[in-house]
Amino acid sequence: MTLARRTLGSQGLEVSEIGLGCMGMSMSYGPADEPESIATLHRAIELGCTFFDTAEVYGPFTNESLLGRTFAGRRSEVTLATKFGWRLEEGRQVGMELDSRPATIRRAVEGSLRRLGTDHIDLLYQHRIDPAVPIEDVAGTVGELVREGKVRYFGLSEAGVSNIRRAHAVHPVSALQSEYSLWERNLEADVIPLLRELGIGLVPFCPLGRGFLTGAVRRAEDYPPEDYRRYDPRYQGENFEANRAAAAVVQDVAAELASTPSQVALAWILAQGAHIVPIPGTKRRRYLEENLGAAQVRLSDAQRTRLDRALAPERISGPRYGQAFMATVDR
Repeated sequence: MTLARRTLGSQGLEVSEIGLGCMGMSMSYGPADEPESIATLHRAIELGCTFFDTAEVYGPFTNESLLGRTFAGRRSEVTLATKFGWRLEEGRQVGMELDSRPATIRRAVEGSLRRLGTDHIDLLYQHRIDPAVPIEDVAGTVGELVREGKVRYFGLSEAGVSNIRRAHAVHPVSALQSEYSLWERNLEADVIPLLRELGIGLVPFCPLGRGFLTGAVRRAEDYPPEDYRRYDPRYQGENFEANRAAAAVVQDVAAELASTPSQVALAWILAQGAHIVPIPGTKRRRYLEENLGAAQVRLSDAQRTRLDRALAPERISGPRYGQAFMATVDR
């Protein structure tokens, strides 16, 4: 298996065409399995997947530390992306509160550098737009960190059109990370056209719909309390049945291609443009290998049209987040 390279933004950031979201190795999707997670990270490098996504809030802190230990001695082989922006106190996330004050950004970066065991962060994202801090101040602070050599490239996460444009005017934005998949298309009307206009890459997280598009799903109440999907509106009640019916076409197309549903869902994203690099998350080698196989899948125009129609926004039931978390999305 050989993964191609893609470029995010116009500043020279080159990454593997599929990355690896590492959050689930430390939180949100069941108990951690550190030995398997470490094996998965090393296997990713072997297969050419060298773009890894983490954040200080994942754990908090434990996910960055996991990557730092795992990549000790292999730093030159990987591209590391991390994020700041949630309010953390005494090692814990403080509800849905945000904090992107310049001094906080600097403290976050020093902590991330220490935990990742590196002298630079390849791609630093603001995790969520902080309405209390002008985006110009955020971009200016990250720009200073770039000039100091502690950060290579600047990114935003779940930012809207106005803040993307304003940030980019202060310091070039190389990538926007946002949820985007066959069943979450909210970026298509205005954000994706803006990214193309400004030459900014897109890094979709949850490209498999938090697992729903794989077909191997259960109702919300069948997941344990520590699993995010127990609280996902699209996994609940009537939403679950409607979404399972809509997602059935992914399984149909997979059968036609002798592929898997996850590979079809990722192939659809890869076909949306060369500036897009999805980061499906997993902590297991077998799912990693399956996901990376999507790079070899080619959808016909007819298959893409079927997928587009079956999973059009009006066919998807329920919001992607609960009300409190949705309020942090800059849309």
